[in-house]
Amino acid sequence: MTEQERLPHAADALDHRTTTIERGPFCLARCTCGWSGPARRARSLARTDAAEHLAGAA
Repeated sequence: MTEQERLPHAADALDHRTTTIERGPFCLARCTCGWSGPARRARSLARTDAAEHLAGAA
């Protein structure tokens, strides 16, 4: 099972929960709604992407 298959579909998600995932030298933000941000070298930028996604979802 891939990461994408483990994430619930947008219709199933009651709220947005974000996390950061590291892939080699990159970090990216993902959300339970299926959204994912761009790969970043700085964790702080990935966290900022996640915060902006949450702000836009509210």
